[in-house]
Amino acid sequence: MPSTASRLLDLLSLLQSRRDRPGTLLAERLGVSRRTVRRDVDRLREMGYNIHATMGPEGGYRLEAGNELPPLLFDDDQAIALAVALQAAATTGVGIEEAATRALTTVRQVLPTRLRHRLDGLTFTAIPPGSGTTASDSVPPATLVAISAAVRAREVLRFDYASRHRTADTTSPPHRVEPHHLVTARGRWYLVAWDLERTDWRIFRADRITPRIPTGPRFAPREVPGGDVAQFVSARFKGSEGTDRWPCHGKVVLHRPAGEILPFAGDAVVEDLGPGKCGLEAGSWSWVALAATLNRFDTDIDVVGPPELTHAFALLAARNAATAAPERSPG
Repeated sequence: MPSTASRLLDLLSLLQSRRDRPGTLLAERLGVSRRTVRRDVDRLREMGYNIHATMGPEGGYRLEAGNELPPLLFDDDQAIALAVALQAAATTGVGIEEAATRALTTVRQVLPTRLRHRLDGLTFTAIPPGSGTTASDSVPPATLVAISAAVRAREVLRFDYASRHRTADTTSPPHRVEPHHLVTARGRWYLVAWDLERTDWRIFRADRITPRIPTGPRFAPREVPGGDVAQFVSARFKGSEGTDRWPCHGKVVLHRPAGEILPFAGDAVVEDLGPGKCGLEAGSWSWVALAATLNRFDTDIDVVGPPELTHAFALLAARNAATAAPERSPG
């Protein structure tokens, strides 16, 4: 015997294919009793589908207008997952942006009102994946919806925030921020907000946020520095307060062919300089970090500039020499 979920799908499919269906015919097609059909109809009504009983000798059921498309059954979390997947598809860069938008519109039309509001309540900015590492930290769907709702309503958000290795301290006063953007990047969710205590822009990890209810008063929206939230977040990831670029940027010549460097260059720019050599321009959050990153290519390196990068190689060499030195015996 088919499962309840499977039977509900079959029942919706029958009701969708024809406006009026006698209860006896539905029971026969589904291989169940009319009592089971009545119970299944009640379940669908609880999910928000508009199904009305029809009068007549046999009696039956009618699926109201607004549900003409193929029926779909989603719980709350599935509806949110669908919204996330289709909205994020616009950043894949494989030419499916328009199709994803159409798909989201199509699915929205067949969802019950309650789930449609749930789906509409989640809006965010998806930043295309870059060369940085990715992580995966689950966030309760209710948290994402609460943050998104505060962003849309322009209401001050109050929340407890967990530190890196601790749970949120609910005994301390909650954070108070003006939430401006919900962002997903590198496998994590972030809230971009104006911190009312620090009077500055901050980026909070959503998986560490526990929203408090109710929200605070409404606020006038601000513009993130530079006017583009994706560039703002990307710049902060690079350790930059201004433009979306690494604060430390240098150029070197690597004694390896460009073809050997390109697969591992990430967001660096590689220039072919002929057999056995290539130029590389790259950036990092510090000069020593940049020097260490360039050493991963395992080859001789000529620094083109700037002088800070040359000094960083010297500092890194001294540190490495100290690390490699044999431990002095106590004397």
